[in-house]
Amino acid sequence: MKNIRLIARLDIKGQNLIKGIHLEGLRVVGNPNEKALEYYNKGIDELLYMDVVASLYGRNHLSEIIRSSVNNIFVPITVGGGIRSVEDVSDILKSGADKIAINTAAVKNPELISKIAYKYGSQCVVISIEAKRNVEKNMWEVYTDNGREKTGINVMDWVQKVEKMGAGELLITSIDQEGTKKGFDLMLYKNINEITSLPVIASGGMGKHEDLIQVVNQCNVDAVAVADILHYKRTSINEIKNSAKLAGLNMR
Repeated sequence: MKNIRLIARLDIKGQNLIKGIHLEGLRVVGNPNEKALEYYNKGIDELLYMDVVASLYGRNHLSEIIRSSVNNIFVPITVGGGIRSVEDVSDILKSGADKIAINTAAVKNPELISKIAYKYGSQCVVISIEAKRNVEKNMWEVYTDNGREKTGINVMDWVQKVEKMGAGELLITSIDQEGTKKGFDLMLYKNINEITSLPVIASGGMGKHEDLIQVVNQCNVDAVAVADILHYKRTSINEIKNSAKLAGLNMR
């Protein structure tokens, strides 16, 4: 049985840690570096920094935040938001990140996935997919720009394409469930698991410990990214891991 990773997701706007519902209605909830250090000290497996407005404004400024974080944090760090070129990736990695996550730029220019994978290895490339149910077309649709823009792309088609292009991991965020505390979109992750061999990070909807156990057992995801449940101290990292272990899961 594989080891399941628990990842703290830190959505950043400017210098602030924020949280929303359905990727909208963003509220400031703290200082990202303070939260990152707190989560590291309490046993988080990885950290995920996402600049939620970088694509909108055509820039990425997380390098400075990452540089100040890595001095005291020694778990893998993934950074996403506004990455548009191999040069942007180089800057982020030099800042101390281990992996990069791309969404908008990958949709606009899929060849970028292959270029990054060729230079830095597939293990560095996380494809972030913002998925929303399209009831009329009976599919999940890929969204970009932090859930603001429709693409018309079927999530399942996109998953298969990015795997062929050299992606090393998938971060799948359910826009429908994100911030709702109602649990994960199990059908979404089940369908993705059936068509890809890539590691999958489930993001969006965790409201209680059982949600993590359910998505791992039923959908075979490799990691779970959590935000709201930690930011608002509705549980702790230790409590999540203990519940998962009691349910028979191998946690890192």
